[in-house]
Amino acid sequence: MKKISLRTATLVVIILAAAFSRIIPHMPNFSPMEAITLFAAAHFARKWQAFAIPFVAMWLSSLFIDNVIYAAYQQSFVWMYPGFHWQYLSYGLIAIFGIFIFRKGTSALKIAGGGLVAAAIFFAVSNFGVWAEGTLYPRTGAGLVACYTAAIPFFRGTLAGVAVYVPLLFGSYALIARALDFHSYASTRAKAG
Repeated sequence: MKKISLRTATLVVIILAAAFSRIIPHMPNFSPMEAITLFAAAHFARKWQAFAIPFVAMWLSSLFIDNVIYAAYQQSFVWMYPGFHWQYLSYGLIAIFGIFIFRKGTSALKIAGGGLVAAAIFFAVSNFGVWAEGTLYPRTGAGLVACYTAAIPFFRGTLAGVAVYVPLLFGSYALIARALDFHSYASTRAKAG
């Protein structure tokens, strides 16, 4: 039982460390969140954790960023930033997608392909949200096309974040799991009862 608890704690620590890496200066849209959500979907046995833990990590890191790093730019304490629901919706969809593709295990192809699809989900949902809020683009078909077109340069940052964080999260966990023998312990426990 201790190794299962250690496994879960290891997953949570990796996710929190990645989430708080958002404080490091980076290019626009370079974020660990798509990778975190995909990683959580692949590794948590209790699938609700694939949603809850990335959402809490995102929220905690956002609280820190908005109220410590950018405190001088805020009029009051920020619990949630404007438009947060579109980003969280995209992470929820990434979690559902990840649970589906990793239901029979992980592979390099599933991980790489999953990262690309996660980036596309984030791009599609978050930019739809920018358009739907109606403050930057008219709520017309032309406005939606203009919104997605203007967002293309930011997609590079999303892809770069996925290219860095997906192998970092999956790879570091694989090394830790091998060193601490998480997988053989879990399969021994499953056979035993």
